[in-house]
Amino acid sequence: MSEIAGLTDDDFRRTVLRAIRLTAILLAVGIPLVWWKMGWPSAVYLLVGGVISGSSLWQGLRLMTVVMRQMDAQNQSDGVPRRSPSLTPVFLGLVLHAGIALVVLYVTLKTLDGSAFALGAGFLAGVFALSVEAFRMMRAWTV
Repeated sequence: MSEIAGLTDDDFRRTVLRAIRLTAILLAVGIPLVWWKMGWPSAVYLLVGGVISGSSLWQGLRLMTVVMRQMDAQNQSDGVPRRSPSLTPVFLGLVLHAGIALVVLYVTLKTLDGSAFALGAGFLAGVFALSVEAFRMMRAWTV
């Protein structure tokens, strides 16, 4: 039985990467179905929502990786000072990502007449994928 105390940085990284992959699979299955039932504008809404959601997972992974490396550098017990990675490039990337996501979302909503439910489903694809991976981890801890 695995314990949460044994969770490593690589375990966290693999979990988020599996969630991003599951988001891509959900989009690959969902886009043709939405296109067929609701039309291409709604399929684009689903794509935009899913890409924003998946890229947000990626940005969260980058941020958590830098934070964990900074914590590891501070907690070295050998007495040798370590240079911790800078949070500035990741933070600027996060702000840039949010700005680009807002512009893409604004342009999509202004130019296409699709279903808001498809856009919401795209956003929820990443949340669903991350939840599935969290439940997999919880099951591994309790079995």
